[in-house]
Amino acid sequence: MDYLEGLNPSQRAAVEQLKGPVMIVAGAGSGKTRVITYRVAHLIRNGVDPFSILVLTFTNKAAKEMRERITSVVGDAARNIWMGTFHSVFARILRVEAQHLGYPSNFTIYDTDDSKSLIRTILKEMQLDDKLYNANFVYNRISSAKNNLISAAEYQKNEQIQAEDNSTGRSFLGQIYQTYTQRCFKAGAMDFDDLLFKTNVLLKNHPEILYKYQNKFKYLMLDEYQDTNFSQYLIVKKLAAIHENLCVVGDDAQSIYAFRGANIQNILNFEKDYPDVKVYKLEQNYRSTKNIVNIANSIIAKNKNQLKKDVFSNNETGDKIKIIRAFSDNEEGKIVAENIVQKRSISGSKYKEFAILYRTNAQSRAMEEALRKLGVPYKIYGGTSFYQRKEIKDLIAYFRLTFNPNDEEALKRVINYPRRGIGNTSVERIMIAANQQNIGLWDVIKEAPTYLDNRTASAVAPFSTLIQSFQAIASDHNAFDTAMHIAQHSGLLRDLYEDKSVEGLSRYENIQELLNGIKEFSEREDIEEKGLDVFMQDIALLTNEDNDKDPNADTVSLMTIHSSKGLEFPYVHIVGLEENLFPSQRSLNSRSDLEEERRLFYVALTRAEKNVYISYATSRYQWGTLNNCEPSRFIDELDPQYLDLDFKPRMESSGPASSFANERAGWQQNQSDQHGDTYFKPKPKIKQKTTSILPKAHVPSENFSPSDTSKLQVGMEVEHERFGFGKVVNVEGKAPDMKATIFFKELGQKQLLLKFAKLRIID
Repeated sequence: MDYLEGLNPSQRAAVEQLKGPVMIVAGAGSGKTRVITYRVAHLIRNGVDPFSILVLTFTNKAAKEMRERITSVVGDAARNIWMGTFHSVFARILRVEAQHLGYPSNFTIYDTDDSKSLIRTILKEMQLDDKLYNANFVYNRISSAKNNLISAAEYQKNEQIQAEDNSTGRSFLGQIYQTYTQRCFKAGAMDFDDLLFKTNVLLKNHPEILYKYQNKFKYLMLDEYQDTNFSQYLIVKKLAAIHENLCVVGDDAQSIYAFRGANIQNILNFEKDYPDVKVYKLEQNYRSTKNIVNIANSIIAKNKNQLKKDVFSNNETGDKIKIIRAFSDNEEGKIVAENIVQKRSISGSKYKEFAILYRTNAQSRAMEEALRKLGVPYKIYGGTSFYQRKEIKDLIAYFRLTFNPNDEEALKRVINYPRRGIGNTSVERIMIAANQQNIGLWDVIKEAPTYLDNRTASAVAPFSTLIQSFQAIASDHNAFDTAMHIAQHSGLLRDLYEDKSVEGLSRYENIQELLNGIKEFSEREDIEEKGLDVFMQDIALLTNEDNDKDPNADTVSLMTIHSSKGLEFPYVHIVGLEENLFPSQRSLNSRSDLEEERRLFYVALTRAEKNVYISYATSRYQWGTLNNCEPSRFIDELDPQYLDLDFKPRMESSGPASSFANERAGWQQNQSDQHGDTYFKPKPKIKQKTTSILPKAHVPSENFSPSDTSKLQVGMEVEHERFGFGKVVNVEGKAPDMKATIFFKELGQKQLLLKFAKLRIID
């Protein structure tokens, strides 16, 4: 049991509690993953059959890491644990039980693009205004309904939902949902939401199957329980109903996904669901300095709806959190980029130790431009993943069609790519025939002479033969041989090879990389089934978090705060702390929404290990218009004793944070809603007795021109184009890494890297 020796008392108690309902409230950086993996290992070490353990996560990356750690303790027995994301585990169950729902076991899993493409087709067929019935809006509406376990039939019967749709002029949403459901079923396809929705249907309508899996999974563990939605909550509650050996791990302070259906009440009400629950709190933060932990505590303490815990750190005190004011979003980007270069030079850090976090993707532009100007390598985290690239989706569509020819979205994608004389007119004729006969597109193509005119039938016959030949190859070849055959004989590989442009070469190399991955899969010794259909099941369930980050790349990471969840960096810049941006304007209508924004800020702060920089701009471009900005109320809420202002007060004030409230001219909280929600409304500007500590912008002298600073000496008077006038108090290092410490009259002392500092030496 040596693996228990390295745990602190709270962690060890949670690991050793094996029976009954358990809730582990894990603060940021408290060793949550370690506790989960050791608890599973401890179950196995105490005689629990690995086949009876179910561990659910939110990313495949997390599941893989946990399995590796468990293997290091218990050996190969870890291979027998049912472990993975909600979607991957229940897709596995659905493939076994699919016939009970009328689906084939090799059903296709539609990604978001497939679903939206089908919705656009339906909108076109129904001749609906695609601006009013925007495909994104319709998709989100259907997704929300499924996550709340509302079927298409129930959607159309629900008077409240119908009234809401009618009030927005979208009375056909129910019909679209119904048609979408029917078309997916006809195509033998489920979308991502179906993997949970259909599992709920399966467990509800087939009690013998529910009983089967209740007795199979005697021990359940859930990671990130605060992020579960109603559908996930209900599945877990049903599966754990007999044995109640259910352990949930999470942190209500990091619940930030309400926009995609996560319900924080799942974790807040766990003790009500299971009165006999044992609660363990992991409160020691091993990641961050004391100042970072304390500042994060000061912000999250403002939330009323939370599980109380006292997060602390025994690490060093560390630097205070720096608040930086910029005059524009472009200047904010410049300050951040210069700070990264300077900090890297002083500390000897790598670029990959720095992260820039923002509330919205649009904020990345100013950051990217500033980083490019200084030659700083960076990567946008959360961009297009490998499996979402067009050429990859094209080849995968051929794979999907090989195993499920009823997959209409895959069929439409490749029926005329590469070009084979089957244009839009021919496809429309196929669709019309399919609708008239109430059969699938593939049924029409396979029996083309029966349903189509001679010209169209002649055009599609070779395509039908091609797909059937792929099916024959797949039946007795491994994944790589099948994939290579399809890539070559579909004409896709040749088409990309003949494109000699830079983009064409890149696309060709991406296909080669996909085939390399399939080759590695075919040679794996830890799996028995090595068909291409098995490989397809794996990649269909990959999440963006599993693909986006190369841990070896030495680049600054740029990402939204939502994307940063679960990550950590020594140095973190949180940018754009302005009203209506962070917190977002949409969050100002209710207390619950504002508290989620505050939790998002807490997540951002707790990503940092050593240093946090918080910045805001007093003006920012939005939709082509330059707008004045007000500092975020969240800055006001930070405990000033942990702050380091990037400017010097011009007059005495009641405290560092108070000035931000003055500058924002105050936003009052009115407890006016009967449900207790808080509404935030701007009030007229009031003259403040306390003068703002924010300095006036420095206007460079008329003759301002940067001087040669290679001979800069202590005692010299200098002018900085932004910081104003100052005096050199220290010079250290050698060119090109010389640094100078300068005391500026308005801002106080600052250390600058001279090769980037624009200084005018005053004679």
